[in-house]
Amino acid sequence: MKKAVVLLETLTCPSCLQKIDKGVKALDGVEKESVNVLFNSSKVKLNFDDQILSIEEIERAITTLGYQVKKSQVKAI
Repeated sequence: MKKAVVLLETLTCPSCLQKIDKGVKALDGVEKESVNVLFNSSKVKLNFDDQILSIEEIERAITTLGYQVKKSQVKAI
């Protein structure tokens, strides 16, 4: 498992937060309980299995939802 923090350009409303939360949780390899979308800091924190899913795929999924990713940080846990 790896821990990721994805920094987004902006989150403008609570429905954006819900859309990202639902979209990230739907990805195979994401530990659903670990997903935490932080509205004020425009971050998504999560744990994921890097044998199933890459950080690039997570970023792509967020981009597909209509949000821009600034940068990501991944650490082994």
